[in-house]
Amino acid sequence: MARLEQVITNIVEIFLEYADDDDKKIKQLNKDELKRVLEKEIQSPELRDKISANDIEEAMEIIDKNHDGEVNFKEFCRCVCVLAKTYYQKRTSSKGGKKGKGKEED
Repeated sequence: MARLEQVITNIVEIFLEYADDDDKKIKQLNKDELKRVLEKEIQSPELRDKISANDIEEAMEIIDKNHDGEVNFKEFCRCVCVLAKTYYQKRTSSKGGKKGKGKEED
């Protein structure tokens, strides 16, 4: 499997592994499940600081855009994108480039 395909597959599998299984049609992560994902699947201090499992209330506020108290797959993907951008910025800023040049806006 190609690398990008593997990343996509991993994102889906991680979400499904941790999402509640209360016989609901739509899988979602509650606060405890989100906390487990952040604690077990994010090890890098730079990324852990961006969305901290220790402050799950704040993390839920950032991620839960529809304010239903749970994180759906779309919201989870948004979270992964924020973490990917953080990692990208860390990787590209350490190469000696000019700060802010070509910076993508949200």
